[in-house]
Amino acid sequence: MITNKDIIIVGLQPWDHKIGSNCKNLAKEFSKKNRVLYVNNPLNRLDRYKKKNQDFVINYEEVIKGTQPSLRKVGKSIWTLYPKKIIESINKLPHNFLYAFLNKRNSKIFSDEIKRALIEIDFENYILFNDSLMFTGLYLPQLLSPIASIYYIRDNLVSQDYFRKHGVETEPLLSRKYDAIAANSDFLADYLRPHNSNSFMVGQGCDFTIFNLQNISNEEPEAISDIPHPRVGYIGFLSSVRLDIGLIKHIALSKPKYSIILIGPEDKIFKESDLHSIQNVYFLGNQKEHDLPLFINSIDVAINPQAINDLTIGNYPRKIDEYLALGKPVVATKTKTMDYFKDFVYLANNKDETVNLIEKALNDNNNKLAIERIKFAKSHTWENSANKIYEIVNEVLIRKGKTVH
Repeated sequence: MITNKDIIIVGLQPWDHKIGSNCKNLAKEFSKKNRVLYVNNPLNRLDRYKKKNQDFVINYEEVIKGTQPSLRKVGKSIWTLYPKKIIESINKLPHNFLYAFLNKRNSKIFSDEIKRALIEIDFENYILFNDSLMFTGLYLPQLLSPIASIYYIRDNLVSQDYFRKHGVETEPLLSRKYDAIAANSDFLADYLRPHNSNSFMVGQGCDFTIFNLQNISNEEPEAISDIPHPRVGYIGFLSSVRLDIGLIKHIALSKPKYSIILIGPEDKIFKESDLHSIQNVYFLGNQKEHDLPLFINSIDVAINPQAINDLTIGNYPRKIDEYLALGKPVVATKTKTMDYFKDFVYLANNKDETVNLIEKALNDNNNKLAIERIKFAKSHTWENSANKIYEIVNEVLIRKGKTVH
């Protein structure tokens, strides 16, 4: 464990975003034994103009005017920074000299804002932890001169159009500038290892506060109570990019006596899909977060019918841990990342195998298997993930001849 260090965290996720993130969970874990500065992305010129009525832009405008503080203490040992300076919106530019010049200028503006905060809270000999901020984070190791710099990757972002345009060239270059890479899956660690041999899988944390079987009532939510068993369910955002609609349809049509339950908001393609016309498919919509364990506890088999593409292939599906933490049998699409779960999850290579494994999961389920699933899931804590990151930092410090604490 690393203690009494100063850690700067930069990343894609704003501190006050309503949806949780790995970056924020790790920041809270790091701050238990260290001081942490969590840096929000600077406001860019295009967002300032196009999104001027949104809360985050209003907040930045108040920071810029000085009516709200730029640096805020949000915990005993954690601060969050809202940079005062505007950066340019450059993603639409071609990947040329002008783009490179402006990106470096953006990074300099960003780093100067960070340095201002470091002086204010007296941070020194700090560690830089970058959560997938590949553009304005490119030059931070040389601009901030941290004692150790870690690039954290948890999604194959270059599979998305926005990041692909400049990220295909930038992310490998960035990887070489950082002391080490931390990834939440073997796939992503392997992806960047050719560019930085110090690339390691650190696992994934999960907050099990509400996913605790001992604290859950056996009473079923009203929305699911009249749906017949056996119930096969998916809980999460219904995204056509991440989920295989054809696979879900195949399960429903192959097993008309099974109730296929889908819980969560739908994207446009899901809303328009013919799944809505299949009698044994039930869409229960978005549910309150604290009720999700009740819904999971009310299904018989949980599924992750993942689509296989560049975005999902290296993805660590945190919902698998949530299913397992409640002892549920899980059937999921087989990927390299899912191999990590192979002793506790039924992994399917195709549609027919998925259907067969759901039937097997129903027939095989017992209390002993449920206990084993719970124990496995609860080993995936943020503390364990943070400790693996600490090991990487310590190795970097030793390699650079720095003091390790």
